[in-house]
Amino acid sequence: MKLKDETKVAAETLDQAKKQEEVAAAAAAEEVAVEVEPKTGVSFPVKLTDGKELMTVGMYYDKEKLKENLKTKIDSKESTKPTKEMYQAVTDSDSAMTVRLVIVFSSLTMNMVKKNFDEGLGASIKKLTGGKKNDDLANKVMGAASDGIKLSSGSVIEISRLPGNVLQTKVVDEVISKVESELLCRAYVNMYLGDDPLDKEAKEKFGMQLLSMF
Repeated sequence: MKLKDETKVAAETLDQAKKQEEVAAAAAAEEVAVEVEPKTGVSFPVKLTDGKELMTVGMYYDKEKLKENLKTKIDSKESTKPTKEMYQAVTDSDSAMTVRLVIVFSSLTMNMVKKNFDEGLGASIKKLTGGKKNDDLANKVMGAASDGIKLSSGSVIEISRLPGNVLQTKVVDEVISKVESELLCRAYVNMYLGDDPLDKEAKEKFGMQLLSMF
């Protein structure tokens, strides 16, 4: 009787080990590929858990919905290179997107990030409003982020444009603000796709990705 019990336990142990191996294999198969940004060495997953896909460094869109929203505004047969009108159409489109910012230098503080971000967003708002300042609006995005938030190399800040022209900000997985404003959403996208983008190469890559969708 004792021998049978031991045999049963051994069989159950083997079954459990087999199941664990199957789970591990399934998890490995589901691992998302990454794209490495050559300037910083930061890796970006090519797809987020919500389905958005990487179109350029750190910038994700739901490609199918973006294509649906822009199908009457973009004709790739007429254009072989991205045009200002194409970028403007994306900026004005209420299409869900996420920009993933990854901290590279551990010496950065939350206060430093807020200051640089507010200045950049404020300048973008001025460009869209004919030179009118709106610092109060710009400061709503990062303003609620505590200066005590500890940032380290690899910390992630995600700023997403949600349907209904809502700009949501997450710092280290914590939602710190949700602001409903069409101007704010357009100004944020304009920082990356406008006439004076933060990264010209990233903007051009986005444009080519956009053309390839049509």
